[in-house]
Amino acid sequence: MKKLLGLAIFSFIFTSSLALAQPQPSFLVVYPPANHQTSTEKIFFIGTAPPDAPVLINDRQINRSQAGHFAPSFPLKLGENVFKVRYQNQEREIKVTRLSTQPQLPDGLGFAKDSLTPAVDIARLPGELICFGAVAPPQANVSVKLANQTIPLSPQSPEAQLPANSSILTGRNQATISNTNIRNYQGCTTITNAADLGQPQFSLTLNGQTMTEAGKGKVEIIAPAQLPVVEVTAASGVARTGSSTDHSRLTPLPKGTRASVTGRDGDWLRLDYGAWINSKETKIIPGAVAPQTVIRSVGYRQLAGTTEIRFPLQMPVPVSVEQSDRNFTLTLYNTTAQTDTIRLDDDPLISRLDWQQVNPQQVKYTFNLKKLQQWGYNLKYDNTTLVLSLRHAPNIQSRKPLSGIKILLDPGHGGKESGAIGPTGYPEKDVNLVVSKLLRDELVQRGAKVVMTREDDRDVSLVERQEIISKEQPAIALSIHYNSLPDNGDAEKTKGFGSFWYHPQSHNPAVFLQNYVVNKLRKPSYGVFWNNLALTRPSVAPAVLLELGFMSNPYEFEEVVNPEEQKKMAKTLADGVTEWFKMAK
Repeated sequence: MKKLLGLAIFSFIFTSSLALAQPQPSFLVVYPPANHQTSTEKIFFIGTAPPDAPVLINDRQINRSQAGHFAPSFPLKLGENVFKVRYQNQEREIKVTRLSTQPQLPDGLGFAKDSLTPAVDIARLPGELICFGAVAPPQANVSVKLANQTIPLSPQSPEAQLPANSSILTGRNQATISNTNIRNYQGCTTITNAADLGQPQFSLTLNGQTMTEAGKGKVEIIAPAQLPVVEVTAASGVARTGSSTDHSRLTPLPKGTRASVTGRDGDWLRLDYGAWINSKETKIIPGAVAPQTVIRSVGYRQLAGTTEIRFPLQMPVPVSVEQSDRNFTLTLYNTTAQTDTIRLDDDPLISRLDWQQVNPQQVKYTFNLKKLQQWGYNLKYDNTTLVLSLRHAPNIQSRKPLSGIKILLDPGHGGKESGAIGPTGYPEKDVNLVVSKLLRDELVQRGAKVVMTREDDRDVSLVERQEIISKEQPAIALSIHYNSLPDNGDAEKTKGFGSFWYHPQSHNPAVFLQNYVVNKLRKPSYGVFWNNLALTRPSVAPAVLLELGFMSNPYEFEEVVNPEEQKKMAKTLADGVTEWFKMAK
């Protein structure tokens, strides 16, 4: 699954028409491309050739599956690596360049390229730490001049280099410390008054020579009494723990949410409750004062299949959600309670609602739930009233559990998005659709109403798929994929079935289906992963992304493309879904 790993792993070579064109070449290398660049310590080769003669890579005979597929891994040295892949009288030369992950110092006196921080314009409150960093040679004297201050930067001990998030998928999730001939210099200061301080000036002195360089980012101190106020314009504003997409997601902010801006890093805004949001998802409200609200009554009503809780507010404020087995907790920020009365009748979902003023600016509402399994929620603003909709369990019949149950199937990728590519050039998008249709037929036979995000080879964006789930509000959403690995994975050995979930309501079906398929089909277990994926993020229903096997594994690929194995997988998944609904009843 290419999207999962954040890699454009196989899109370089095949569109679906090319991948399925006839006749297929007898000798094929589909990965890596001819001039591939990577920062990993090794690389794998995926391809196929008739099994009647050996395949050699740099004169080393490699292992292959019965059908002739291969995926061996080779170590990489820094710089250019040349591989010659030979089958009989045919040869492919592939160059792979391993890039260094360490900053590189210039030949003369100077800082490492792009090492000066802050690298973008920043804004902070008076009295907050403002920190600077630079990479320079050992024994250098480094400082920063900001306005009328000179801040010395001290050499730091080597920091551990964190692995990428995708490293957990390859079993190489280890931090490393590199001993190099460079040093990371850091220092901080505080400024007490609001001011536009301009660009910091970095200075480096070594062996009697001095050079200066202006930082790329300007520094501004903003006045607490004049904080700008923004309103979320996106349908679901992406709140994060920090000022980049590398930082973790928090509860999305409903459209219309207002908050004061207490800091800025380039295009990213820090909101008054601590989260960061991209400024492109907001608009400034000229002249608005810091958003604050009181809350008095809390409304309640039951709708068809839903319990709706309404929180009337003076203005839309930031919110966050926490879920556990028996609790659903909603926190309102910049809010003070004046609540005396809450109505909550005997409800099929909620046993009791508790609330508390956590601090002067934060009110927490805890819904104590009657059952372990939650079925999804929706959170939005209706003008200034926050509306929380908690979905009830579907009507599950004992004798025919799927009768009338709406299930959404999402065949991964499609159109220009091929997904992973197998040794023969066969694209993941095609097998995703084949198995999804087989699964649909099995579920319909059991009485389910099945909705699919696509039924042919077309482009369907991740946002469109999420919108379909939100509109259809199924009892469960399953995204069907086949897997692949980042460059440092072991494609020849890694195989098996994997499940991915995000919201707690999706954990139980993910684990259940993982165990069911692995045990029934006696497949290797790749594992169950909490993962913030586009198709696990929808909150309106339990949403699970399933990786049914590995396109990149030469042995498992033979099962992936086997029509009988595809039917067996679809039937087993349908049986597993049926058994899960029986248990969840």
